[in-house]
Amino acid sequence: MNFSKKILAVLALLPGFVFANEGTFPLDRAPERNDIASLQNGAKLFVNYCLNCHSASAMRYNRLRDLGLSEDQIKNNLLFSGEKVGDMMTIAMRPADAKAWFGAVPPDLSVIARARASGAGSGADYLYTYLRTFYKDDARPTGWNNMVVPNVAMPHVLWQQQGVRTAKMVEEDDPHEPGKKVHKFAGFEEVSKGELSPQEFDAQVADLVAYMSWMAEPAQDLRKRLGAIVLLFLACFSFLAWRLNASYWKDVK
Repeated sequence: MNFSKKILAVLALLPGFVFANEGTFPLDRAPERNDIASLQNGAKLFVNYCLNCHSASAMRYNRLRDLGLSEDQIKNNLLFSGEKVGDMMTIAMRPADAKAWFGAVPPDLSVIARARASGAGSGADYLYTYLRTFYKDDARPTGWNNMVVPNVAMPHVLWQQQGVRTAKMVEEDDPHEPGKKVHKFAGFEEVSKGELSPQEFDAQVADLVAYMSWMAEPAQDLRKRLGAIVLLFLACFSFLAWRLNASYWKDVK
């Protein structure tokens, strides 16, 4: 197969990759929470609940100064194991131990908010829905399962805030295979209340997801500002070039 045929074969497979996530659990739209207070709260939640098992090896603690935190605030509130403010957000847990305990190595979360974007929704939508759809499942090793990632290896680290729920399933006829029954999700049933109301919990998750989206590209605000400046410059330059061209050719018959 020559090079051009290989390129055509790859292009033919692209639609399958793009729509690979279609038909899975529907994603809720993540709220837009880009104010400093929300991002600071999200950073606190990330360090307290995510950074125990997941690393963010492309992010340094001192980058949180971009969120209005001083080095003393970072040191006193977000560093617990002797790390330095200039260190990367790594963890001490070895991958071999993580695989033995959870059955899979927890992924690095540095750019997870961008990596999980798909045709079904943005990476923020994926994370927002994933973190809010855990339910109690005694058949799983951790005691928890998830609607977005069935048979997930991760336990529900925010269960105290959200409370304990089970998933209600109903049996329906399979529309594709007559005579076959399938189980369809019909909502959650509350077992015990959490420390937060459903609205407060959703707000906490929204803050956490907003921080993870920011962490995936901390310079995104600067990039957007520079992009606007560059486009403005190009517009002005194009106008000047157009007028200069008209002036140059006006006496040419």
